[in-house]
Amino acid sequence: MINTSVFQDKKAAYFTLGCKLNFSETSTFGKMLADLGVHVAEEGEVADICLVNTCSVTEVADHKCRQAIHRLVRNNPGAFVVVTGCYAQLESESVSKIDGVDLVLGSDEKANLIQFLSDAWTSKESVAERDEDGKAESLHEFHSVKTKMIKSFAPSCSRGNRTRYFLKVQDGCDYYCTYCTIPMARGRSRNGSIASLVAQAEDAAARGGKEIVITGVNIGDFGRSTGETFLDLIRALDRVEGIERYRISSIEPNLLSDDIISFCASSRAFMPHFHLPLQSGSDDVLRLMHRHYDTALFAHRVERIHELMPDAFIGVDVIVGTRGETE
Repeated sequence: MINTSVFQDKKAAYFTLGCKLNFSETSTFGKMLADLGVHVAEEGEVADICLVNTCSVTEVADHKCRQAIHRLVRNNPGAFVVVTGCYAQLESESVSKIDGVDLVLGSDEKANLIQFLSDAWTSKESVAERDEDGKAESLHEFHSVKTKMIKSFAPSCSRGNRTRYFLKVQDGCDYYCTYCTIPMARGRSRNGSIASLVAQAEDAAARGGKEIVITGVNIGDFGRSTGETFLDLIRALDRVEGIERYRISSIEPNLLSDDIISFCASSRAFMPHFHLPLQSGSDDVLRLMHRHYDTALFAHRVERIHELMPDAFIGVDVIVGTRGETE
């Protein structure tokens, strides 16, 4: 049972690293806490709760996560500090040893963040009370939720302090690219149902939302949990009244089918905007990376987009320094 009294009139500070999916989830956490009476700490105010949603794609990302945690602890003395996200999932023990961290939640546990936070904060306040009675030596009792196999799908559709809504349609990944830790951090591919996602889009429209960014870890793989397809999903979303623009955040080249491209070109609300992770222009390096396409397929996708949407925007990712890659 959630102890709502511990949240009343508290101030929270949020810090997000990494992808649009993380920003979507942090926004959802913020809305859940706001519904319990928690306000966002203004600039210069000391927060009662600090939540860090972490990334762990690279060692640089890990370093930035540690910096962010230390900075929030330093700038908000006495705050209850929660660390979640991919870095928390992969390095829970090392995160738990950072001075000032009170709660570490892995990728599956963050779906129940409010309950974990309520339990941990209530326990911490109990420690403080015992200390006043001379029965405890420390105000700090660390609570770590051990990471486990990630199986559930936690829905998320919110905008936080942004104008666009971010709709999480999928989580996890069944691809094991050699440079990426995401399958270990977020688990296997899973998704919500089309009906549930359409309902969230309709709710965003009812709240005045005009644009939705479709997010996930490997969104083209949508349907693993429900036997549906990504094409079925975007067709259903396109029919939601009130939403004027959709953007697909990022999709693997091998999963961006000609049918999806054709639908986006003729759709009511999907923008001529694609982000395709290329990673390398060398077929040899793509094989080293264990990618699921070659340069010919990537070129075909780009040519097809250009043929149907001459003014489309196409963004790409490129990675250098893969083990085995020559100059």
